[in-house]
Amino acid sequence: MGRRIAGVPVFAARQDEVPAVLYNLWRRARMRLGTPIELPLRGLKEMRLVLEHDAWVVVDGNRGEVPVLAWVAFRPPPNRALHEPVPCTLNYYHYLASGLRARTLDRMQHALEQRLRRR
Repeated sequence: MGRRIAGVPVFAARQDEVPAVLYNLWRRARMRLGTPIELPLRGLKEMRLVLEHDAWVVVDGNRGEVPVLAWVAFRPPPNRALHEPVPCTLNYYHYLASGLRARTLDRMQHALEQRLRRR
C-alpha cells in the first residue's frame, strides 16, 4: 500500500472501480514519468493528488499532507481487456471525502493527459 497512507486509520472503505481510460493513463504515466506523480487539484483549495506505484492518494496541503481519500488495492483481472474498468478499494480518511471522488478523477485525467502531451 502507498507509503503516504501506511498506518493512517481509515474512516470507511468501499469497493469501487476506476474507469479503464484512467487506469490505462496512470499506467502509461508511471512508465514514462516515474512515481510519485503529484497533481494539483485545481478548484479544490489546497488538495493534491499523489499517484504512487500502488495507490492514488488525495492529500490536504492545509493539514500537513494528511490523506483524505485513496484508491488502493487495484485488482485488474489477468485477462482484462483495455476497455474494462478495474476493481479497487476506495479508502475514506475524512467524513466529507465522498464529495471529492468524481471531481478528483476528472481533474486527474485532464492533468495526466496534459503532462504526457508535454513530455
